[in-house]
Amino acid sequence: MRMTSSTIRTRWSPKRDKATPHHRRAAKAAAAVAAGALALSLTACGGDDDGNSGTQGNTEETANNVTLPKLDGTSLEIAAVWTGAEQANFKKVLAEFEKRTGAKVTFVPAQDPIINFIGSKVAGGQPPDIAMLPQPGAIKQAVDRGWAKPIGTEAQKELGENYSQGWQDIGKVGGKQYGVYYKAANKSLIWYNNQVFENAGASEPETWPDLLKTAQTVYDSGVTPFSVGGAEGWTLTDWFENVYLSQAGPEKYDQLAKHEIKWTDPSVKDALTTLAQVWGKADYVATGALQTDFPASVTQVFTGGDQPKAAMVAAGDFAQVNIPTTMKVGTDAKVFPFPAVGDNGPVVSGGDAAVILQDSKGAQALATWLASPDAAQIQAKLGGYLSPNKNVPNSAYPNAVQQRIAKALIDAGDDFRFDMSDQAPQAFGGTPGKGEWKILQDFLKNPKDVAGTQAKLEAEAAAAYGG
Repeated sequence: MRMTSSTIRTRWSPKRDKATPHHRRAAKAAAAVAAGALALSLTACGGDDDGNSGTQGNTEETANNVTLPKLDGTSLEIAAVWTGAEQANFKKVLAEFEKRTGAKVTFVPAQDPIINFIGSKVAGGQPPDIAMLPQPGAIKQAVDRGWAKPIGTEAQKELGENYSQGWQDIGKVGGKQYGVYYKAANKSLIWYNNQVFENAGASEPETWPDLLKTAQTVYDSGVTPFSVGGAEGWTLTDWFENVYLSQAGPEKYDQLAKHEIKWTDPSVKDALTTLAQVWGKADYVATGALQTDFPASVTQVFTGGDQPKAAMVAAGDFAQVNIPTTMKVGTDAKVFPFPAVGDNGPVVSGGDAAVILQDSKGAQALATWLASPDAAQIQAKLGGYLSPNKNVPNSAYPNAVQQRIAKALIDAGDDFRFDMSDQAPQAFGGTPGKGEWKILQDFLKNPKDVAGTQAKLEAEAAAAYGG
């Protein structure tokens, strides 16, 4: 995934060794439970919601559960790729930190891939104090290159109190804590225009064959079924990962994520062939997909009245910030879990972690703040955000749909899978115009070339993983 954020997946830690048969059975059971919980949490998303995305939400005072030092005269920089509403909302979190500590925090807009942006800053002798890194692979690169500094005692204390072990482990390298996962994402969702579904007589699908039937029903009503933000390759990896996890299963998913099996494996062929049932179907994908960025892919589903450019978009919970405020989430804009391709529905997660690049009292305090429920609660109220922090009150989220999504993430505990492309080396899984992103864009253009796509993916992966 990329996105200024994250998906829930059934999880084995990406840092673990190969699972034993017992662990595999347990993991598959956990996957089913987690997917089932997600499905239940998104059922009946009717008109009981009390807000939309954007800036609506609760207005009670921010909680005060974390102790922070006085930092008068301290200046800090924090870099992230976030833009638009996501950046604006995060700045409110930073403003509260400034209010409590007296520090001055500057948000530094970064470009994807952020690891390259950070590298240029380090080379120039001016790295930001903290960077929000969206991939475990990027955290490891920052550690391997000597850029990242370990998280201190106070931040680790917050992590221990507020996070499941799985979310802590994803931020570790070599057993040492380097990342604080401030933002999570549920990437196993499909958002849809409810008016289009009602006009077409379409229903929410639970399986992949059901999804194809729903797509045909929508198409027959005169609306293109799917919007795809193909201008950004990470959106295409999310499609692939949901299909692959559900169809191939969690054990294969872990193996492919570590490049323990090749991309020429028959399981990859099966997933690409399944994807082609949507991407390769004439008129199922809105025109101009390769020129459509992620925000536009969401917006075009929810503009145009009952004749939008498309009816559905596969997108994480964070898509809510791109849904126009004229469309009420839960009534006009609805969501269902990514349908099951195999025995179980996929549950995939991504996230953004705070990583310290310049160690100081101020940087450690900011990491501690971001690990606290106080910080997460501020952004939760603003919509379009999901926290892995289990002590953020569910009521902080601004509508019933997002409350259900957040509850499903927390209830999953350690039973999630992290975005596969985010676990890969940046050169393969996280660089615009290269690696998996570019190859899947080419596949979207020509979904018939399954074997050629596999060969290209394997060649790029072998080079990135070192053989």
